[in-house]
Amino acid sequence: MLQDIPTPTLREARACVLETERLTLRRPTLADVKAIVRLANDRRIAENTRRLPHPYSQDHAVEFVRATVEDRCETVFLIENNHVPIGMVGIDRRDPDAPELGYWLGVDYWGQGFGTEAARAVIDFFFEEFDCDHLISGARVANPSSRNILEKCGFQWSGVELHRFEALGSSTPVDCFRLSRSVWSSLKNWGSSTRRAR
Repeated sequence: MLQDIPTPTLREARACVLETERLTLRRPTLADVKAIVRLANDRRIAENTRRLPHPYSQDHAVEFVRATVEDRCETVFLIENNHVPIGMVGIDRRDPDAPELGYWLGVDYWGQGFGTEAARAVIDFFFEEFDCDHLISGARVANPSSRNILEKCGFQWSGVELHRFEALGSSTPVDCFRLSRSVWSSLKNWGSSTRRAR
């Protein structure tokens, strides 16, 4: 019976690599620190990402990569296109009742569909690996591109809230979205992503 099959722990699930038509998503390592800093140290990214400081230093990246290994409540993937890092995507499960999708891309990679492709792969991973009924996410009201990604992935708008953004040093309005397992199931045919163990 299904309930007798043990659910993999987050640490086991993290060891996988997700592949889409154009992207490879894998756990970041210390070897990726310089690339992460190069991508993340842009105010345009930090202003649209709640926890990303600006300026973004090598120390920030080292601390982030180390935390991805130790934090059992967050699953983070480095997004690569042709073996070149282009951004990050992940699921924060610190609040078990509100698992949250987050992502950012380097500015040079905006507007090419990479955000939607990476988000869909991680959404599939999340609903296949974890017994949760829904996933939440948000986008600054001033960031229509991020809202478009969420809508393309089936998220439904659930309201506006104020959230604090570290780089802004203040709170700003955020469009909140929710994706239920049932909506995800009905949209599952959106493309193919594969997973391989590492």
